[in-house]
Amino acid sequence: MPMKPLAGLFLALACVLGIAATGSVFELAYGNPELGLTTTRLILAAALPGTVVSLLVAIRINKPA
Repeated sequence: MPMKPLAGLFLALACVLGIAATGSVFELAYGNPELGLTTTRLILAAALPGTVVSLLVAIRINKPA
């Protein structure tokens, strides 16, 4: 089954947000974050739920009728 273009867009967004969340976790865990503590926490707080929501939307859009 081919992927719908909008589902691919949301899947790509989920990947980017997942990478941002992972990087933020490592930055917070291993010392002084380059962007600062508050900014890194904000990125993490936005990226975690954004990853899950984007992934679920991509799955829902691509689900057969």
